[in-house]
Amino acid sequence: MIRVEHFQTPSAFDQLAEEWDALLHRSAMDTIFLTPAYQRTWWRHLGQGDLLLLTVREGEELVGVAPLFLTEEEGRRVLQTVGCVEVSDYLDWILAPGKEEEVLAALLDFLNGSLSWDAIDLCNVHRDSPTLALLPALARGRGWSVRTEVQEVCPVVDLPETWEAYLASLGRKDRHELRRKMRRAEAMEELRWYIVGPEHDLEAEMETFLRLMAASTPEKAAFLTPPMRAFFKELAQAAFGAGWLQLAFLEVEGERLASYLNFVYDNRVLVYNSGLDWQTYPSLGAGIVLTGFLIRHAIEEGREAYDFLRGSEPYKYRFGGKDVTVHRILIERER
Repeated sequence: MIRVEHFQTPSAFDQLAEEWDALLHRSAMDTIFLTPAYQRTWWRHLGQGDLLLLTVREGEELVGVAPLFLTEEEGRRVLQTVGCVEVSDYLDWILAPGKEEEVLAALLDFLNGSLSWDAIDLCNVHRDSPTLALLPALARGRGWSVRTEVQEVCPVVDLPETWEAYLASLGRKDRHELRRKMRRAEAMEELRWYIVGPEHDLEAEMETFLRLMAASTPEKAAFLTPPMRAFFKELAQAAFGAGWLQLAFLEVEGERLASYLNFVYDNRVLVYNSGLDWQTYPSLGAGIVLTGFLIRHAIEEGREAYDFLRGSEPYKYRFGGKDVTVHRILIERER
């Protein structure tokens, strides 16, 4: 017997956390952005509308989670996945392996009969997601209109076993430029790079990161509203506690010039955001150098991939990124 339950208060993130995490790790789309820790943090600082966490159980076993919220847009009631859209690069509904179609059907039946809504707008669904493969046909079978589209690309570097093999995979010009900048940086006695660990003050390091992020571009400075800053700080604390945080800095003579806020999850490095001082040592290429150090470090640790996440910025391809698409699924029904 499959049944759907719904939760409307944020305490459900904690209430379901253990089962939720266990199901996520078994599912096809295991990502940090779908962990209860991430979802809870996003909702606390950036959430809006009405929370609607749906769970699917077969007997007592949790076999599905659809973390949703309901908002009104231009007179329409729209359901979206918690985390949509700007700062959550991969999102989905969490489905038990081998039961995906059954769970999706149960969720749609519940949504059809229990709620007033006009559209389901799912963002950043990975191209390999069972949801993307199965949900459109299930929705059309209920008489609803469905549209899917490529929403964004995520350049990903599949990492080889050695640094030299990685360099060999790059184009000649990109390989030469990366080697030149890294060798020059390594020859500077006053230069060092580090990853924040237990010996550091994470709160102070995050303040420095946010300062560098705001200094990178006017757009990033405007993006860092007080709620966004609070989100980044709490997310960093949660990720650090879980062992997922990779907050890295490059400095010269004690002056931090570049920083990356990455996650290490499921043996992949996820490049979440960055900060850069463009004016001090402009010829150094601090951002390029730190990225090179971090990719080499990832290879040495045996990581599977270096994922630049959403966005087609040219530098990602100079490091060997190959596009993975994320998709939007828009389901609409008559009032």
